[in-house]
Amino acid sequence: MLQSTIATSATQTQTTVAMGFVIGMLAGLSRRKIDPAPLLAATGIDIADTASRIAIDRYAALYNLLNRELDDEGFGLFSQPIRLGCFEFLCRGCLSAPTLAEAMARAARFLRLVLPDLAVSVRRSHGRAELVIAETRKLAENPDDPGRIFAFEWLLRLLHGLACWLAGRGLALDSVIFPYRRPAHASDYALIFTEDSRFAPTVPGGNGTLVASFNANLLELPIRRDEAALATFLEGAPGKITTLYRRDREMVIRVRDLLRAALPDTLSLDDIADRLHHSPRTIHRRLENEGSSFRAIKDALRRDMALARLTKTRDPIARISADLGYTETSAFYRAFVEWTGMAPVHYRRRWSSER
Repeated sequence: MLQSTIATSATQTQTTVAMGFVIGMLAGLSRRKIDPAPLLAATGIDIADTASRIAIDRYAALYNLLNRELDDEGFGLFSQPIRLGCFEFLCRGCLSAPTLAEAMARAARFLRLVLPDLAVSVRRSHGRAELVIAETRKLAENPDDPGRIFAFEWLLRLLHGLACWLAGRGLALDSVIFPYRRPAHASDYALIFTEDSRFAPTVPGGNGTLVASFNANLLELPIRRDEAALATFLEGAPGKITTLYRRDREMVIRVRDLLRAALPDTLSLDDIADRLHHSPRTIHRRLENEGSSFRAIKDALRRDMALARLTKTRDPIARISADLGYTETSAFYRAFVEWTGMAPVHYRRRWSSER
């Protein structure tokens, strides 16, 4: 289950994560005026290109290195540090629980002690269950602050990944409501959390609440792990567990990464099939089974990169268009209007005025 690469029959296509996750992870250093350059150099990460993607093993290495340097498994994002070793004790506290429901209840009580800024609870109603993560104090004045966004992403992935490991199986999240505006890297949410990821911005000055919904029957699953399994699980953790992508989206990830690496050249479905040593029909069927399509992946990749470049750089629109593989800027304009309802120049102007 714990893998940082996805293998094909003849090659390996390494999974990558959006730069937005790295920026959010580093937000605590910025608040404390700590230069992240040494940590980035040690892990081989360059954040100059905000539209680039990071190999997942480097992301996990930065995660763990940052924890060690700060002696804080919370990345310096919260009002008090989460000292090294807390994740291990969280795991150990859940191991002897009879069911997943009790394990999650223990996790919530433990986190109340080490992370008072966020309250975790699980509630049930009419066959549905909800994992709730609520701010008990504002994590940032700006609801769309990268550190605040990362805090919710991180804790949901941590708890969901731990629950999947304890139960010995993947646990599907049916929907998640995130308490902020859709970030530029949100297309990765379908690969990490669920296709049904929604965004309900927190009212300025208020506290936000994340709600992840799933089948309540999953809470009755027995805990299938023991101390022997824990030793292996903790190798490379917690950085490793929080970067796991859903195994049922492997083909989507492979295709997305190949398209990203080829830019500004554009690959056809036949090109992708040739590189993955499958027939185009097999690629189409696998993507369909994973709830996506070649066209949807290509459009989402271009959209996310365009949004990141427009909001994080001053690059001319014509250059962004060319870098994304458009032979004519007018085609990029038409696509962007379809994605956002406005022209690129208007989107950039509005974003700048809101910051």
